[in-house]
Amino acid sequence: MVKLNRIYTRTGDDGTTGLVDGSRSPKHALRIEAIGAVDEANAALGFALRKLSAEPADQVFRIQNDLFDLGADLATPAGDGDDFAPSDMVLRIVPSQVAWLEARIDALTAVLEPLTSFILPGGTEAAARLHLARTAVRRAERAMTALAASEPTNPAALHYINRLSDYLFVLGRAANRGGKDDIKWVPGANR
Repeated sequence: MVKLNRIYTRTGDDGTTGLVDGSRSPKHALRIEAIGAVDEANAALGFALRKLSAEPADQVFRIQNDLFDLGADLATPAGDGDDFAPSDMVLRIVPSQVAWLEARIDALTAVLEPLTSFILPGGTEAAARLHLARTAVRRAERAMTALAASEPTNPAALHYINRLSDYLFVLGRAANRGGKDDIKWVPGANR
């Protein structure tokens, strides 16, 4: 369990931040950008959570916890020969967390109105908040793939963040009365 006795440490005043392995990284580094983007997505989910009913709220709360796991995963640079397996000392996103999201996506998709067009972000307030969270998750995914292009990154973490945006898309549609209140894109409507 994490214990925080003091919020400020002054150790970051030099423009660096500490990683799980004890190393320090510039706050503008790709790894820190990815961690920050995941944190931003988590805050957007907290905003969306305030407008959700019990079942999706429980799911989103679980996801918020998973996003802290993801942040810890990203804050733990890969060691030599790292297979990204979790241990008592290393927290990693695992395939079962991705599978959980996929099961939720499949369950939601089964009861949604079929898509007949791209949809605009919006509809009910809950759906609009979920679409905003989805775009924050996409930003986190872009930051994570940039990190993965330069440093070893847990493949399950990349799968998780990709699947999460899909989940939020279908949950947003569910919040629009199962897709009945989706706002459809009309290509070229304002020419």
